[in-house]
Amino acid sequence: MTIRHSGIITFAVLALTGAAAAGAGDDPATQTPITLQAPCCFANPRHAGICEVTPGPDESCGGILAYLNNPNSKGRTYCGNTDIRGGWSEVSCSDGEASATTACTAGAPRE
Repeated sequence: MTIRHSGIITFAVLALTGAAAAGAGDDPATQTPITLQAPCCFANPRHAGICEVTPGPDESCGGILAYLNNPNSKGRTYCGNTDIRGGWSEVSCSDGEASATTACTAGAPRE
């Protein structure tokens, strides 16, 4: 009487091969580092203070500015999740004013 284990052995070999292939991406030498971009700063006359945003990997300052100026945009939490749309402009973050202000809040008073 012969017991066949070839199906179990084949499954085990395939499982181990797959696990080894999945672990190959864990090598730090082969991983792409995420580089943080410099912050973008925006101003709006209807918003108190300067809004400072650090773009994500797939974002740019221009894209964030377009979002803030689009009256139909919603869903992102830029500038403390403000609902002010339109009138935003990009300003310098290096003048010290942006770093001295706190993060923008949605409840900021409007003029």
